[in-house]
Amino acid sequence: MKKLPVGLQDFKKLQMHGYLYVDKTRYLYEMAKESTPFFLSRPRRFGKSLTVSTLKYLFQGEKSLFQDTWIYDRWDWNTRYPVVHISLTEVDTDGPDPVKRGLLFQIQRTADAFGVSLTQDHYKYAFSELLEKLARRERVIILIDEYDKPILDHLHEPALADAIRGVLRNFYSTIKDADP
Repeated sequence: MKKLPVGLQDFKKLQMHGYLYVDKTRYLYEMAKESTPFFLSRPRRFGKSLTVSTLKYLFQGEKSLFQDTWIYDRWDWNTRYPVVHISLTEVDTDGPDPVKRGLLFQIQRTADAFGVSLTQDHYKYAFSELLEKLARRERVIILIDEYDKPILDHLHEPALADAIRGVLRNFYSTIKDADP
C-alpha cells in the first residue's frame, strides 16, 4: 500500500518516494492547452501548492516523473519551458520593504538558475527584465504560489496589509505588461 502524502507539496518528492497520487494531469493538460492565464483559488490545505509543483515539473519537461499518469503519452516532452516559480511563503512579510527585497531575491535566484544576468535592482523592473530575457528562449511559464500570503499575514493591521497589497499590485502588473 502506498503512503499518504500528508503535508507534501512537491510533486517530484511525491513521485520519487512512492506516495499515493491522485492523477489530475488530464485537467492540467487541458488547462495548459488553453494558453491563457489561470487563477486557481481553493481552500487551505486543498493541494494548490502540489498543483503548482506538478505544473512546474510538467513545463520543465521532467517526463520520468509522469510515468503512469494520463499525460505521459500526450505531452510534448521535447519542449521545455523556462519556469519562473515564485512562492510567497519564502518572503518576509514584516512590511512593504521586506516584501520587495524578498521578491527581488526570488527573481535574482531564478535568473541565476537560468544563467541570466540582470541589470535592474528594483523588484518590478528586475522581474520585467527576467521575463523579457527568458522569453527570447521560449514562452515563459509563471507560477506564483501563496500569492496573497503577505496580505493575509496582516489582515489585523489594515494599513500594513494595504501597503503590502500596493507592492504586490505593482509586482503583478508586470505580468500583465509582459503578456506580448
